[in-house]
Amino acid sequence: MKLICENLEKQYQEFDDLVSVLNKKQWHDKTPFSHWTIFDQVAHIAFFDHEALLSIESPGKFMERAKGVMSVIMSGKSWRAYTNSLLGTDDPSELLNLWRDIRSRLLSQLIKMSPEDRVSWYGPDMSALSFATARLMETWAHSQDVLDLLKIKRVNGTELFHIAHIGVTTFNWSFIIKKLEAPNIKPRIELTGPSGEFWNWGEPDALELVWGSAQDFCMVVTQRRNVADTGLKWRGKNVAKWLTIAQAFAGVSQQIPAPGVRLVDYKEKKKQGNRS
Repeated sequence: MKLICENLEKQYQEFDDLVSVLNKKQWHDKTPFSHWTIFDQVAHIAFFDHEALLSIESPGKFMERAKGVMSVIMSGKSWRAYTNSLLGTDDPSELLNLWRDIRSRLLSQLIKMSPEDRVSWYGPDMSALSFATARLMETWAHSQDVLDLLKIKRVNGTELFHIAHIGVTTFNWSFIIKKLEAPNIKPRIELTGPSGEFWNWGEPDALELVWGSAQDFCMVVTQRRNVADTGLKWRGKNVAKWLTIAQAFAGVSQQIPAPGVRLVDYKEKKKQGNRS
């Protein structure tokens, strides 16, 4: 749990550093993700970090609250407005301070857990390791929306391995959430990490294969890019379909961005990256 918690803490801090220097007006600028504002993006992470903490500390109370959240999501109403209201603030500074407290307490709980411990969540329960990985993936994805709005290019690190892993393990889920029959295959995934690392999943002789950069793969499975806007390559009809519907996160089925919609002309001189 130490490594995943360190990576999660780093992602939290990078997102915090990104938004803490913005003025109040900028917090209400709309990001490329579903017209969410920067405030909405931070509030989303803060709210579900709070629910994650609640699930660990008081599983019964979490399950009761989860019913309310899921009913709003399934109704088609603005669950963003609903969850924002539960945080009890519409002030960016107050939200940041609230989130800092929540995430600190969450990390303190996660680091004490065994990777195999089970944690309740929306849908099936998860191992503590997968649970922390999901929080990392969510934070990375939603901070990407803010980076894209501000046209800041992120310098990724080895945290991409964790995000890619959850993307691979949600292969079947991506079909199920679309009410499609999941193919009875286990594809081979071969990805190149930010520093040239070689990461792979599945058997070398698998008939269906996806290969390319880990960053492109993570962008696709978190629905931050259409696969047509990446350099990913593939072999096989099932993985070809998967890359057009991939969804590494829980909840309801989401719409994949159309080709070209999320392409960004980054300002090369202004980068947001990992700290050594």
